[in-house]
Amino acid sequence: MSSKWFSKFASYLSTMTGRPATFVMAVALVLVWAITGPFFHYSDTWQLVINTSTTIVTFLMVFLIQNTQNRDTAAMQIKLDELIRAMEGAHNALLDLEELGEKDLSRFRKHYEKLAEEARTALRAGGSDTGSPFVDNHDGNDDERQGDENRDAKPGAAPLRG
Repeated sequence: MSSKWFSKFASYLSTMTGRPATFVMAVALVLVWAITGPFFHYSDTWQLVINTSTTIVTFLMVFLIQNTQNRDTAAMQIKLDELIRAMEGAHNALLDLEELGEKDLSRFRKHYEKLAEEARTALRAGGSDTGSPFVDNHDGNDDERQGDENRDAKPGAAPLRG
């Protein structure tokens, strides 16, 4: 099965299942099933129809929704990467951040949490919370590389420590 075909199909089906008319139709089917209960004497087969139907639909929808979410997330990451790349003074080290390991992400997160706390403190004191902070993502043993990285940085960008 072609990946492109599946992506289009998944996108179309996700759009269709998210519409109010589809929800109304699902509610109507459940009501029809409930109303037919007395005609089938609330038998095991009657219950099995709704249980099996909902299980199959749910199982298949998980894959369609995951496919759509993966594509949407990838597109959003590309757009964010482009915004970072295009902004003067932004740190290109933040591009493709979602591909880093948990340890590296944690290091970036802690650094930005510290910057946020410093900005809130500055605001409480009547200061400003704007600026172009550096990103410190090295282990302290890479100081000899710092000169090379700063030379390759965008003009006007804050030095990238790393």
